[in-house]
Amino acid sequence: MNLEDSVSLINEFLGSATVFEHSVAQMIEEELGRSSPDARLSASQLKLLKLVGLSGATTVGDVALFLEISNAAASKAVDKLVGLSLLRRNEGARDRRAIHLSLTGEGRTVLKNYDSAAQLRLTRIFGEFSTEELGRTVDLLDALSTLIVDHRAKRGEICVKCGIFFRRRCSIKHRLGRLCLHLRPREQRLGEPGSSD
Repeated sequence: MNLEDSVSLINEFLGSATVFEHSVAQMIEEELGRSSPDARLSASQLKLLKLVGLSGATTVGDVALFLEISNAAASKAVDKLVGLSLLRRNEGARDRRAIHLSLTGEGRTVLKNYDSAAQLRLTRIFGEFSTEELGRTVDLLDALSTLIVDHRAKRGEICVKCGIFFRRRCSIKHRLGRLCLHLRPREQRLGEPGSSD
């Protein structure tokens, strides 16, 4: 394949990947509207709930890191979900400036309803493809993602390029040896600098 054909095919692939990413984001928004019409959550708020749900408990500093926003903006995002009774904020036992977050019962219900609705829809959509087709696509996307991620990042650095909402095994963590914000031990998360707001 000559360079021009190769570049054209790469652009076709990236165009398809962009359409896929936007389609998934739109589906997430639609399922949020169906599964939690009263809460009217945004995709970033769902991401925040999932972060707290997967981590057990987390801090405002983790929220800022994960959403790639300032601590002040992260604190506002947390306040909004606390106001909707979906998150609970508690001061740290050892450091009163450290705020620990956890899901409320209502927050767990919202996540459960969303996950059930989304999984039903995804099962219908992905049921159109064979297990082999999906497996090959997963392998290809994992390999490409690993190559695209900045290799200058140090081994052991915290990664927030997250597919962890859909699976426990992250290809970036596995292939590049990056630390996952979700899977760090709780004590390590709560003892890090920047965990206060």
